[in-house]
Amino acid sequence: MTDPAVLELSAVGLILPSSAGPVTILQGADLSVFPGELVSIVGPSGSGKSSLIAVAAGLEQPTSGVVRLFGESLTDLDEDGRARLRRGRAALVFQSFHLLPNMTALENVSAPLEIARRPKAGAVARDWLGRVGLSHRLDHYPHQLSGGEQQRVALARALAVEPALLFADEPTGNLDQATGAQVADLMFALLTDTGAAMVLVTHDDALAARTRRKLAMSNGRLAAA
Repeated sequence: MTDPAVLELSAVGLILPSSAGPVTILQGADLSVFPGELVSIVGPSGSGKSSLIAVAAGLEQPTSGVVRLFGESLTDLDEDGRARLRRGRAALVFQSFHLLPNMTALENVSAPLEIARRPKAGAVARDWLGRVGLSHRLDHYPHQLSGGEQQRVALARALAVEPALLFADEPTGNLDQATGAQVADLMFALLTDTGAAMVLVTHDDALAARTRRKLAMSNGRLAAA
């Protein structure tokens, strides 16, 4: 018996206003992701990949269709309800790292653990920073870290809560080729360790080729790549 999908998009559409009039970003997008499954989405800039992640994670409300996260419709939840549903179960990694600048690496990783009321948050955060090779950077602030180090902190922060699903939006997009490859290797190794599913948005075909299933987005629609 197949386990229930951790993420389901059914006929999802997204239309956003602009100065030139309404712009269709997504149209009829369908996607199912199952526990432990790694799915990549490729496509040209502006094709709607990041918008798809935002809708799937409940950061943006679709104009039409249904998004179910862990079996629960996001349409029926307000912003706080969507945040509660994600908490400790879904995590996000972005191209721009999104670390809190006034917090150390240790505090950045500890924060979501504390919000999720996980015991021994500080010890868990230290362990995860060790797993990403940053035991020597615990007390450093984001501006004191390289881009690769910042993304390692972001990975530790996302995976320390042991989510069932990771959304990764161009996780190597701001890194040079060598650093990006190191971060990618680390990300896939950690996903193997944790068993988390992933929806990966990337322009890097080599990165996408490492996932079990590869989809392409064009004109707001998803299709097998």
